[in-house]
Amino acid sequence: MNILLWILQVLAALLYGSSGVMKLFLFEKVSHDVPSFGALPRSAWTALGILELLGVIALIAPAAFHWHPDVTIAAAAILSIESLLFIWVHARYKEAAPIVMSAVLGVLMAFVAYGRLALAPIH
Repeated sequence: MNILLWILQVLAALLYGSSGVMKLFLFEKVSHDVPSFGALPRSAWTALGILELLGVIALIAPAAFHWHPDVTIAAAAILSIESLLFIWVHARYKEAAPIVMSAVLGVLMAFVAYGRLALAPIH
């Protein structure tokens, strides 16, 4: 179980990292091609990008260094909750593929949070 959770944490870190970078540094370039980016103000997307990048660090570093591993649980839970926001945003614009992607990521992050809390805690 520990290996599966690590794989999910690393994959999630890669996905959320690229998403956070896109929201912070490439927003103007990609926002023209994604209608749902108009659902929230630019400052909200910036805040979500920062949240995602902090989440990337919190998914990996505390668990890897066995330093406050509860931060990893919190990061996974917060990213799971963030996915609900994205489901709502994409649903408003009837974007089916992003809804599915957000739902899958949300469930995976909820599983990581539960896994690190109860199934394979890091001590």
